[in-house]
Amino acid sequence: MAAIRVENLTKKYKNGVQALDGLTLTVKEGEIFSLLGQNGAGKSTLINVLTTYLRPTSGSVIMFGKDACREAAAIRSRIACVAQRTSIDTHLSLAENMMFQSKLYKVPKAEAQKRMEALIACFGLERYLTYPVSSYSGGVRRRLDIALNMMSNPKVLFLDEPTVGMDIQSRMAMWDMMKKIRNDFGTTIFLTTHYLEEADRLSDTICIMKNGKEVIQGTPHALREYLRQDMLKISFASKEEAKSCFDALKSVVALKETDLRHDKIITGSKNGRADLEKANRWLLDHSIPFLGIEIMQPALEDVFIRLTGENGKEVCR
Repeated sequence: MAAIRVENLTKKYKNGVQALDGLTLTVKEGEIFSLLGQNGAGKSTLINVLTTYLRPTSGSVIMFGKDACREAAAIRSRIACVAQRTSIDTHLSLAENMMFQSKLYKVPKAEAQKRMEALIACFGLERYLTYPVSSYSGGVRRRLDIALNMMSNPKVLFLDEPTVGMDIQSRMAMWDMMKKIRNDFGTTIFLTTHYLEEADRLSDTICIMKNGKEVIQGTPHALREYLRQDMLKISFASKEEAKSCFDALKSVVALKETDLRHDKIITGSKNGRADLEKANRWLLDHSIPFLGIEIMQPALEDVFIRLTGENGKEVCR
């Protein structure tokens, strides 16, 4: 069953900005669905429409069989949204925050107590019960904020860039928590993120947006298969070294500006072995220092850059 079905959705603001332009996507029940796109792609507008904060200009949004425009109140009782800014009251304790949230959703006290205990254990918050909330780190606050929103037992949990600004250990802990929410509670997670590795490791389905439209949607594996070509990667010691030989290397293998990625040059190659040999010979003949050269399979980042790059010629699918 589809948890969310969006058909030909458009949103045009009064100032003339077209934020969504015929967007269509499907989110299956019980999956982690990641939405990717550059700034200005329309992700925030879509989240606001799906959570019933905004009405679309046209098109339809059906969530668990209910129309988001005509039955908004019924949908709100079945969803929760964790924004980038936490909704925690630092004057209340961890338990008081969670019980207060349950009162907002009219959860019976006995049921709320059981739910709170289960969430505290699931999210590893036991050790923080005796500390004031104001002393929590950013990662712990984010975990508590998600736990708060799970008190209403939502069918769909919207997470807007939940790991932004976190260190890698906190991000990995958050990834484990999201998997638990899906696996242990059966909650559908709708995730927006700028971390491609995060989307790749977590998602059952990924949708890439550009200019208010979906460009492609599928499993991480299917998206990587989209390119159907090897990638030539040349690694350098620094960004400056990669940049210094980039223009000259264009005469050896076909390169685009988006192929220069920090201290690496990564490009699609239809003739992988031949391109590797040519590039390797040129680097050695010109005494260009480099750390390594290899042929690799495309990553999600390669697909994202190909489909959202300003010079990309791909059409919406």
